[in-house]
Amino acid sequence: MNYDLIHENLVGQESGSLVDKAETDLLHFFREQQFKTGDVIPKEVELAVQLGVSRTVIREALLRLRMRGMIDTKKKRGTVITNPDLLGILEKTLYPGILDDETLRDIFELRMVMEIGMGDLLFERIQQADIDELYAIVANEPNNAEATLFDPEQEVRFHGKLYDIAGNNTLRRFQRMLLPTFQYVHESGILKKPIQHKKFVSHRGLVDVLQHGNPETFRNAMRNHFENHFQRLF
Repeated sequence: MNYDLIHENLVGQESGSLVDKAETDLLHFFREQQFKTGDVIPKEVELAVQLGVSRTVIREALLRLRMRGMIDTKKKRGTVITNPDLLGILEKTLYPGILDDETLRDIFELRMVMEIGMGDLLFERIQQADIDELYAIVANEPNNAEATLFDPEQEVRFHGKLYDIAGNNTLRRFQRMLLPTFQYVHESGILKKPIQHKKFVSHRGLVDVLQHGNPETFRNAMRNHFENHFQRLF
């Protein structure tokens, strides 16, 4: 039996556990000290004393926070609190081809839930010029649009415009990440249930609701717009 290897593994697990705890303790410490974006944090040796761990552990915990975009080193200032890019890491790792089927289905559902729920933002911020632009986008859509489950180019144009109107940059970035996954799931064969076109509201119908309806009627219309996809899920 290789006792040196066993000892090495145990030491590694213990070190990892200490770093995990130090990472959490650092965040608690920053919150207790009410640090804000741009504030300089104490040096490694001070943090090590504060948390009762070695500088090596503190250094590794700080490295993790730096990789998450929560701290950064500024010339002549030291290490400062930064405003993390909440979606940056997700953008770099959201590759549909390596996700399991359950995660892909969850993301597929998430996009639909988001767009059904954005009615209030749209009606709060939409202008007639936006509605005119939406009508121009859907002008060439076929009358039997329910037969087309997913047209990537049209999805990007129409639904992207809705997110622009909503005026929420985080939602807009999220939508750009979710659409490729939505397309991947649609084309992958994960959703095998047959559909019956019982209820369907086209893109043109959604614009009509934005012109004449209210947030509640929009939510219902968007739910019916996704009806074909919901039937494939449940």
